[in-house]
Amino acid sequence: MSKHLPDQPVQRGYTMSPGSHSRWVLSSYFSLTLCFLVLGQIKAEKKLKFVVMVFRHGDRSPTKTYPKDKYQEDSWPDGFGQLTELGMEQHFELGKYMRKRYSGFLNETYSRHEVYVRSTDMDRTLMSAQTNLAGLYPPVGRQIWNKNMTWKPIPVHTVPLTEDKLLSMPLKNCPRYNQLQIETYTSKEFSNLVEPYKQIHNYSLPVWATDDVLNKLSRLSDIGLATIFGVYKHHEKSRLQGGVLMGSIIKNISNAARNASSNLKLIMYSGHDTTIASLQMALNVSNGKIPPYAACHIFELYRGDQGEYTVEMYYRNDSSVDPYLVILPGCSSSCPLAKFTELSSSIIAEDWEKECGVGVNGNKSSGLTTLCLF
Repeated sequence: MSKHLPDQPVQRGYTMSPGSHSRWVLSSYFSLTLCFLVLGQIKAEKKLKFVVMVFRHGDRSPTKTYPKDKYQEDSWPDGFGQLTELGMEQHFELGKYMRKRYSGFLNETYSRHEVYVRSTDMDRTLMSAQTNLAGLYPPVGRQIWNKNMTWKPIPVHTVPLTEDKLLSMPLKNCPRYNQLQIETYTSKEFSNLVEPYKQIHNYSLPVWATDDVLNKLSRLSDIGLATIFGVYKHHEKSRLQGGVLMGSIIKNISNAARNASSNLKLIMYSGHDTTIASLQMALNVSNGKIPPYAACHIFELYRGDQGEYTVEMYYRNDSSVDPYLVILPGCSSSCPLAKFTELSSSIIAEDWEKECGVGVNGNKSSGLTTLCLF
């Protein structure tokens, strides 16, 4: 039984002459041809030229525990703070995903001219980078050096933590940042943030909880990434922390745009939750949550058919779905490189040591920020 659609107009028949029919066919042909040409032009409008990835290490064992916990360091196969088998699987999966995402852009086999990898000098970040690369560049053909092992060693670069001024967030040896953190903990903004949780258990403090102990616990406790990189004087903290990494990323993206003949296509940074958080908070794109294990923030540089360059950002914090698009405030989803650089410039310090107050009046790092790598 046919169904009547009340809002559809009544169709009335008409007769088309042979000449009209020919013109109609010809017109339709050219319209379809033009449509396909336009679609093809749109599809070829931009071409991926360069990628920067910043990711957190995979799942790890606890970095420490309380004295009477029955699961002490010897309970964990590799001790405290080490990458677990789950963490290895997470990064191997991320590497395989990136292989699929950038198929046709990256070579099928590893080339030292194509990719550069930098990690913090910690076992879990170095191992995460290596496991990631195993998924991204499985050896094929001539690169198979052992038929029983589908793995090829790929270099991962690092510097000692005491010298790391790029990924080991919060950056050390910055007296001004340390002073900002002291001010943060006494600020009204911080008080308003923690006030609702002060009496959450409604228990009186135990005898051993002296002011001295509480001060030490307070210093060691993780009160949230928002407090480390924001809450109080957010913009200044960004210039001293995440803006440093962003400055390096902008420099590498700009170099890739200027040097179209460069073979370098991918830079990978292996760091911590604080590495991603400092970057996202500096860019004002943070979702306010701690980046999970193997989370990855992606920058992609595209070249248009008119020679113009645009930047797109993506964040992968869930392996079950595709990365979601991240839009820089003040710009579009596909942000012109010049605009992207302009909007980022305010968080990039021209003289980081000067703004940090290094060497001023004998200033040295107080060690306040040395306990925040996760």
